[in-house]
Amino acid sequence: MRADGIQIQELPDVKNPLLIAGFDGWGNALKISSGMAAYLIRTLKAQRFAVMDPDAYYRYDEMRPVVHIEEGVMKRFSPPEGVFYAAHTAPDEPDLVILQADEPNLRWVGFVEEFYSLCEKLKVESIITMGSMYDHVLHTDRIISAIASNTALSSILQKKGVTAITYQGPSAIHSIIHSEGSKRNHACMSLWCHCPYYLQGTTHFGILAHLGKLLGALGGFELSTEDLETSWEKLQVQIEQLIQNNAELQAVVKQLQKAKVRGTAAEMKGALKSGEKIINIQDFLQPK
Repeated sequence: MRADGIQIQELPDVKNPLLIAGFDGWGNALKISSGMAAYLIRTLKAQRFAVMDPDAYYRYDEMRPVVHIEEGVMKRFSPPEGVFYAAHTAPDEPDLVILQADEPNLRWVGFVEEFYSLCEKLKVESIITMGSMYDHVLHTDRIISAIASNTALSSILQKKGVTAITYQGPSAIHSIIHSEGSKRNHACMSLWCHCPYYLQGTTHFGILAHLGKLLGALGGFELSTEDLETSWEKLQVQIEQLIQNNAELQAVVKQLQKAKVRGTAAEMKGALKSGEKIINIQDFLQPK
């Protein structure tokens, strides 16, 4: 079967499915969104069943295809992509539909129409999108904020320690998905992880573990994140050692700690401009 922008290879047989979407692009700080989607796909052994037509949703001059060439021979041409996967869970748990995709450049309205057409075919009623942003937070923090399609869902999120978002400004693809979902009476949530600026260039396994636990709790399925916690414990030791030995990074962390105690990040605004890269920590975490 083929839809206009989503090519369906074979519809999976899924029970009471929950759709979880992770996009690469604007709202993917530290690659938490795309990384969590990849983790779910790998851990739950999800199988691909549909793909987004790259010609329909991407501008190649803005998101250029990647090529693999060896000794003058073209081996692989990889355009931007979006892939839908299906994962089966325990008998008493909802199955998952997982979308891992580059954020579309084009035809957001058309994409959302195709997206919800697929949801209708699969009888998906609940949708969670994942995003992440750089913020004035510490690497020891595990902060997630969210929007929900109704007050009942928002209340559930807040009871689980998730902060309700108040925001005006540029949006990502998540916004139109949830705007249209509300009109169609879908239960929609968008979870946004807050990432420390100074960890650019590495993977925050701690936030990934926290997000995974939250997804399982909200979606009603079992997801073990012990491997993520173990990886975070090892990486955190390296990060703490780096902070002790790097005066610039140490100053940033101390300012954040003071602001946190005072309940405000105002004093950080002059020291750290939005989007500024203080340090690429990966340069200091090379395998020995």
